[in-house]
Amino acid sequence: MSGKEKTNGSLAMAPKVITIPATSQESPRKLRVAAYARVSSNSEDQKHSFAAQNAYYSKFITDNPDWELVDVYADKGITGTSVEKREDFLRMMEDCRRGRIDRILVKSSSRFARNAKESLEAVRELKALGVSVYFEEQNIDTARTSGEILTAMFAALAQRESEAISERMRWSYRMRMQKGEFNTCQAPLGFRLNGRSLEVVPEEAQIIQRIFAEYLSGRNSREIARIFNEEHVLGLDWKYKLIDYILRNERYAGNALLQKRYTSDSFPYTKKRNHGEKTQYFVSGINNAIISQETFDKAQALRAKRKNAQGALHSKISHIMRCSCGSRVRAKQINARWYWVCCKHDEEKSCSLMPIPEEQVEQAFCCLYFKLKRHSAEILTQLIYDLRTARNGSLLWGEDIVELNKQISDIASQERLLTQLKQQGVVDPDIFISRSNLLAERRRELKLKKERILHAEEDHTIQRTRELIDVLESGPDWLEAFDEELFSELVEKIIVEDNETLRFRLINGLEVTEPIERTKR
Repeated sequence: MSGKEKTNGSLAMAPKVITIPATSQESPRKLRVAAYARVSSNSEDQKHSFAAQNAYYSKFITDNPDWELVDVYADKGITGTSVEKREDFLRMMEDCRRGRIDRILVKSSSRFARNAKESLEAVRELKALGVSVYFEEQNIDTARTSGEILTAMFAALAQRESEAISERMRWSYRMRMQKGEFNTCQAPLGFRLNGRSLEVVPEEAQIIQRIFAEYLSGRNSREIARIFNEEHVLGLDWKYKLIDYILRNERYAGNALLQKRYTSDSFPYTKKRNHGEKTQYFVSGINNAIISQETFDKAQALRAKRKNAQGALHSKISHIMRCSCGSRVRAKQINARWYWVCCKHDEEKSCSLMPIPEEQVEQAFCCLYFKLKRHSAEILTQLIYDLRTARNGSLLWGEDIVELNKQISDIASQERLLTQLKQQGVVDPDIFISRSNLLAERRRELKLKKERILHAEEDHTIQRTRELIDVLESGPDWLEAFDEELFSELVEKIIVEDNETLRFRLINGLEVTEPIERTKR
């Protein structure tokens, strides 16, 4: 039936559809574009370049009808090699994370980042956010597949440029040092910086003069620091290291030793103390003196004399001697007699350990040696036997051996599976041979590693115990006086337990106590 249908016994007309075309279409969203500019100096020329970049990008973006200007992000006067100081760069990255930017324009890769790591981190994050970066000078667009690879290359070039700039700066400093024109960037106590020159601060200079006077009168740096803290001098927390620094600083006599520290040549740049790696320059009369050259020279002579008087043995023992409170124990001369004193007791009076006469520590070692010589041979031999038995029993169940056994078992399983697949015709013969060779080589490496562990030399404790036995067997029956060589060969550490007891840790880790025979003299 044409144009009609029968419904519930009656005739009905079919629906007629009329199409009404749209009168207008929604225009596509404009690309939200931003620019990033950076200059590396605050000179007038660079400021002009900075302003020019702002004007250039603002016009360049707004002139494109398909683009919408978001912002021109710019950092002025930043010379660092890290993004942490670049506030607008960080603001731009945050706006990208908030979905406000689609594309970023940059003049050059060297303007975007100063090292490859930071550049790639930023580009990768932006790419994940759907934001592309275009570097004009290199014609690099990270929206393209090869963009990130090229960015890494140019960022590396930018890093080398930064290193070259740093080298030119170091060269400039060296030239100024050679001419005696370089002074300092930081004023030590007693001075203040006035432009590039140091000027004396009178109230601080009096303290510097007092430090030298106290030291030359017989006090050491720790005693001076304690007195200054008790008197709250200048409101500072005085440490003996600060006193030591002042006493050896030639600045106070009006001179300067330049390039005591230097910056490493490669990135990342680190400050290092100059132990002869770089040339140093001594400049006399570079600033006003707080003390006379004669006073400074006397202080240096006294420092050398005290150091020599203490001697190498004191230095060696002090390095391995500790108080039970955790503090270092050092040698100190009291009334022309050497003592071992706890630093906390000497400086803060917070430890109850009284000074121990040097000869009493030496006598305790002589007693220890006599006991070891007479009674330790059987004990130490049994110790080696017990250690070796325990070691051999535990090795087979050690984590390293268990893991190696597991890897060897896994390789055997792979070899069986590979053989089955070859028999079924699933694996090509060439692939089978290649894979089999790889597995066999890996199995050989693992077995060699396992064998090396099982047949390794005796562990450190067993080895050191053998050395201890050898020293005792070759030594004298007793010691009539302290023997520095035997002491060094037998003792690893001394712990002062309390005012009556020393604990000697031997080179194999065994610890033995000895009483302190305190006698009045």
